[in-house]
Amino acid sequence: MDFFMSMEYAVLDFLQTIHTKFLDAIMVFITSLGDAGILWIFIALILLVTKKYRKYGMIIAASLLLGLLIGNILLKNLVGRERPFASREDIELLIHAPRDFSFPSCHTLSSFAAAGSIYYMNKRWGLAALIIAALIGLSRLYLYVHFVTDVLAGMLIGLLIAYAMTKVAAVKFHVFPLDHERKVL
Repeated sequence: MDFFMSMEYAVLDFLQTIHTKFLDAIMVFITSLGDAGILWIFIALILLVTKKYRKYGMIIAASLLLGLLIGNILLKNLVGRERPFASREDIELLIHAPRDFSFPSCHTLSSFAAAGSIYYMNKRWGLAALIIAALIGLSRLYLYVHFVTDVLAGMLIGLLIAYAMTKVAAVKFHVFPLDHERKVL
């Protein structure tokens, strides 16, 4: 376990070596897109108010809600993992120190739950959303507020939630992808 944790810190410490004022500002902005899932909630709301895409907005919203329940309410409290900066006095955070537990990264989980839902409905829009989600996950590492495994778990859980929600929508509610040549089933 010590070797594994040392590898996690090695990745985070490497990212500390590439800090610049410009990159710091970019990463703080990128991570703010994931604060409380605001970007993804905004996208879901835009879709919800349009009749043509309302069902897709509902899938994204449901994915975000399930991610909140699984990540923030269940797993964070069940695992209770300390954040990486908590054991390092030499780290100067660029954002306010999060007060909840580290595992999983819920910025990453919510981003991949929403972006994955978008991808399963529309490949082109989804690819752009997945890139944004990946950048949000990377920003959490760069800012030293999550371990690599927190971000990877958030990504995996988010994608599984997205898949499950789009599959349920396709089977139970006959909501199919916007890409008519792609099928969720």
